[in-house]
Amino acid sequence: MSTLGMLSIAGVIVAGILIAFYLKLRAKDVIDAHLTKLRGTSKLVSRADYVEAAEKIPVAIGLSDNAFYYENGDLEASFDLDRLDEIEYDDDLAIGGSLGAGCRVLRLRSHGATFEFVLDKTDSAKWEAALPPRSYGKQPAAHAV
Repeated sequence: MSTLGMLSIAGVIVAGILIAFYLKLRAKDVIDAHLTKLRGTSKLVSRADYVEAAEKIPVAIGLSDNAFYYENGDLEASFDLDRLDEIEYDDDLAIGGSLGAGCRVLRLRSHGATFEFVLDKTDSAKWEAALPPRSYGKQPAAHAV
């Protein structure tokens, strides 16, 4: 293979790495923008990873007096707190995957659907204080502080 061919291949590889790095930085900026937006209406905001099957999607989460929000560049969703059947905090994912050290799962169940958000332990403690765990059939105890 010629030198020009080798340089072309190396250039394509470097360009791919730079594009991946740029997209990762851009995703962080998008989450920061959503965190700033949520701070205007929420009492508690954090970064989290929304777990959908085996995929972890970075999101900004927020808690207002009556709703839980999760957003990123591709989605904006929320739950009314009175529509949540269960709120749990756990060290393992419902699909059986374990988390790394320093992480915790916030699991929300609403009408038979489960939504999981991976938080770091510091943020998890704040969320547990503001959005306490509750089981199905119990009176809603969720409130923002």
